[in-house]
Amino acid sequence: QVQLQESGPGLVKPSQTLTLTCTVFGESIAADYYYWTWIRQPPGKGLEWIGYITYSGTLHFNPFLESRTSISRDTSKNQFTLKLSAVTPEDTAVYYCGRVSSWDYTVDYWGKGTLVSVSS
Repeated sequence: QVQLQESGPGLVKPSQTLTLTCTVFGESIAADYYYWTWIRQPPGKGLEWIGYITYSGTLHFNPFLESRTSISRDTSKNQFTLKLSAVTPEDTAVYYCGRVSSWDYTVDYWGKGTLVSVSS
């Protein structure tokens, strides 16, 4: 029922800001009680949680990335957006958006993911 779609540039230059938008279909991102999350997977590596924004707009981030991370939302467009500043090649990854249930903290819906390469 719920579908998520990532969008944004597939190539970002070092030191620039990576911006990705997740469009959610089938449910309002302001609906109680869900969190909207960003997760990434570098090539050959495991999944790494980036952060989330709750149904009410509260933010929470991975401490290793918090200083460079911002998540915002546009409820009128049913979208939430990731901004990761000062990127380096180590930020190259497949980026996923997803929905988190506040009852058990599982990701119950995922986008298909989008590869973002950081290269000059």
